[in-house]
Parts: sequence; structure tokens; C-alpha cells
Amino acid sequence: MEKALDDLRVELEVERSTKTELTTRAAWLAFKRFARQPIATAPTPDPDGLLFQYGTYAFSGRPMFTVDLTRQFDISDYGGEHYHYVQIHCELRYECEPALDALGSFDSWFFHDAKADLDEWLAVMEGHLELLLARVPSEIDVYEEPV
Repeated sequence: MEKALDDLRVELEVERSTKTELTTRAAWLAFKRFARQPIATAPTPDPDGLLFQYGTYAFSGRPMFTVDLTRQFDISDYGGEHYHYVQIHCELRYECEPALDALGSFDSWFFHDAKADLDEWLAVMEGHLELLLARVPSEIDVYEEPV
């Protein structure tokens, strides 16, 4: 789990190496590979989750349409109790425009231990990206944070 952020960066670089600019489609393909990588986690409920969310936000000072692709891990203390979460984010930001603002906001979680089908969830989430797949984001931010 300690190298999860590096794993996502490697997947993004694989996509970037074949193109001059990283498109939304390339970032999405990298995130899908990252989402499929098995990672040892704590033996707690929902220890490894994926979050797909988007909306128009002003986190960087000015409003931008943001797609946040996140993988979240449960971190336990030495007694095996939940301590906190660590999230690995890939944020894709786009200049605001009416077509993107009209999408509103959306979020969906997937947990690897929930007996749901990962490929099905990924396909549904990709459908939400249809308007963006060929675009190049204005900004991309890849980071890790405790929550």
C-alpha cells in the first residue's frame, strides 16, 4: 500500500509515453489498470475502495469542472481497529463551459470486498466520461492524502 501513489503515477506515465498530451481517455485507462491491481489491505470491512466523482468546484481558486478518480485504503492501528483512510487521487480539471456545468455533480463508490463486478462498475463510470474522453484536461493533479 505504501507504493500505491507511485503505482498510479507509473500507470499514467505509460499512457503519457505514447502521446504528447495525456487525454482523459488515457488517464482513465491508467486508473482502470491501477484499480485492478491487488493491494494488501487491513482485514476490515471495505478496506479498498474506488471513488468516481465529478462536479464544478473552486478548490484551486477558480471554478473548474473536476473529475476525481480516487482509490481509498483503510488504515488500521496495531489493535486492528480503524485508524484513518488514505486516498490516492487523480484529479482531472477542465475549464468551465455550459456542457460540463450541465452535468452537475455525481459520485459513486466501489468496494473490492463487496462482491460487485468491477468491470461492470468501471463501464458505467466510463459512460459518465463520454463527453470528456477525447479532451485534454487543463490540469492534472495526482496526490495522496490521509482522511
